[in-house]
Amino acid sequence: MERTILHMDLDTFFVSCERLLDSRLNNRPILVGGTGDRGVVSAASYETRTFGVHSGMPMKMARMLCPEAVVIRGNAGTYTQYSKMVTEILKERVPVLEKASVDEFYADLSGMDKFFGAYKFASELRTTIRHETGLPISFGLSVNKTVSKVATNEAKPNNRLKVDKGYEKLFLAPLSIKKIPMVGDKTFQRLCNLGLKRVANVQQMPIEAMESVFGKNGIVIWKRAQGVDNSPIVEYHERKSISSERTYGRDTTDMQKLKTSLSAMAEQLAYQLRAGNKVCSCVTVKIRYSDFNTYSKQLRIPYTAADHILIPKTMELFQRLYDRRMLIRLVGVRFSGLTGGHYQMSLFEDTSKTANLYQAMDRVRNRFGSRMVMRAATMGAKTIGGNFNPFNGEPPIVLAHRTQ
Repeated sequence: MERTILHMDLDTFFVSCERLLDSRLNNRPILVGGTGDRGVVSAASYETRTFGVHSGMPMKMARMLCPEAVVIRGNAGTYTQYSKMVTEILKERVPVLEKASVDEFYADLSGMDKFFGAYKFASELRTTIRHETGLPISFGLSVNKTVSKVATNEAKPNNRLKVDKGYEKLFLAPLSIKKIPMVGDKTFQRLCNLGLKRVANVQQMPIEAMESVFGKNGIVIWKRAQGVDNSPIVEYHERKSISSERTYGRDTTDMQKLKTSLSAMAEQLAYQLRAGNKVCSCVTVKIRYSDFNTYSKQLRIPYTAADHILIPKTMELFQRLYDRRMLIRLVGVRFSGLTGGHYQMSLFEDTSKTANLYQAMDRVRNRFGSRMVMRAATMGAKTIGGNFNPFNGEPPIVLAHRTQ
């Protein structure tokens, strides 16, 4: 059967949510993201784009480029609520749905042309979302995920575009190669150095040449430039790791502050593991110094989801990693090697009281919030928390880096 893949993307999603809550923000330049000097732009309204502002830019630079912009810190809970509204509308109406991010969706409409018409159905679906949520949304329709995503980006803002079968290569040819998914800034720069600025340039390259320069990624880029992408719609994303990071407002060597942040992150991640009936077998700690050099160390451990095991391991890795005695910009913790299972008591170290204590603490957290019960050593890290379940198959809300 001929594939028909729909890609839908909520336009400037965070900005649109804020405008629904406050109509005074309509038609005004809006920036959503971290408000400190280290803050990053999570979303920028189209009114700010003419000033050269874009998402991922340092907030300090964005404010300089567009001083009249209204800066909003953002609320993950609000964005999650609106994202769920759109998700529920799509789940009720499409046969196979993949939620690629909080504001981006793929749907497989293969075979629908025989009965109704995929483009007509997608257009009516877009109208339904706009009427029921008030959010602007664009879509692209083609035979695969890559071309549909590019078509959506070309259709924006708040529009739609269909690429008929057989015209994929022709549609992509005049576009910048940077518009192909998986081509980031560094890859784009390398392609430009080779004189490959347009998709058409890559289309004319031998696939062997792309492989020799970029390895396996070169083959994928070449195929996508030809409009070839056989990747399936994935309904559920299994998390392979969970992590937390914090960027400080000012670079620091305050060991108390650093250890408090790391302990709080390890405590929060351990709670998420237990809430998702998961255990981990690998702990990783990351440090980014003021000169932007980033280092990490990891340690294999027996499967566990217990604070009193994971926090000391995190501290041990930090002590081994922090050897330059320089100012630190960012610290992070990641638990990986995840598998399903409950916390198992050690025959020689733990007692039933320990297990009962974790169960009691988690019941309080589930009811009143993840930071309602915490270790005394983590009380200084107030911004670390949240009841987001990383194992529900939903992609996380990615806001700008918070400062503390």
